[in-house]
Parts: sequence; C-alpha cells; structure tokens
Amino acid sequence: MLTPRKTKFRRYHRNRNANAKGVAQKNNTVTFGDIGIIVLDPCELTSRQIEAARRVMARSTKRGGKIFIKVFPHKSITTKGAEVPMGGGKGSPDYFVADIKPGTVVFEIKGVDIEVARKALKLASYKLPSRCKIITKEI
Repeated sequence: MLTPRKTKFRRYHRNRNANAKGVAQKNNTVTFGDIGIIVLDPCELTSRQIEAARRVMARSTKRGGKIFIKVFPHKSITTKGAEVPMGGGKGSPDYFVADIKPGTVVFEIKGVDIEVARKALKLASYKLPSRCKIITKEI
C-alpha cells in the first residue's frame, strides 16, 4: 500500500470541510493516459482503497497497458484504542489518506483497447467512496 517515506508532521488535523470548498484546479484533465476516472464528490481516499482499485484494474486489463495513479495519500489519520478514556493526547497514526476535491482525476489507463479500459475503470469506481465519472482525453 502507499505510504509516504517521510512526513513533516506525524499527526494532522482532520479538516473535514477543507476539501469540500471548490473544485479541483489542478489534476483535472487526462494527461498521461487515453481514458481516466474523475471523482464527483469531495472525499478522503485511503491507501487501501487506491490499492484495491489498482488491483481490480490490473486484473481486468490482464496486466496489459499502463495504469497511472495520480493521487497519493500524504495525510495520516490517527486512532485511539478501544475503551481508552478521554485525555492522554492524540492517538497514534493508523493509516494514510489523500484529500480529494471534486473533479480530480484519480486513475488513467493507456495502451489497451478503449472498451477494455472503460470496463476496468467501471470496476475500479466500485472500490472508491465517491461517485465517479469516466472521461477521455480531449484532442
């Protein structure tokens, strides 16, 4: 799974509504591949969700072509143990997420038939926590 090698801070604030403001200004077009998938709602993609979507795309394309992952989970999410009393500070880092704005391209595929790629992206969209849309490169 994807984890950063080094982070500036071990623990971050959640900022639940920070990613809901506005739409993606960067990473909002298909650049590397021929067809891609964009997210329509603000969400936090965990490294497990990204890996699950990548694996289903690789299996669906029979490991042909190239899959581009255009997001990376930089932010750590902390949890405290079950039945731990209040106080005692913030919990330890448990997993990593990528803050996603609406309109962000998450995955792209290149080098396979367009129908095979469309089917692979459709299967990958079931693994993501948000509504998704499949888009093609503007020529």
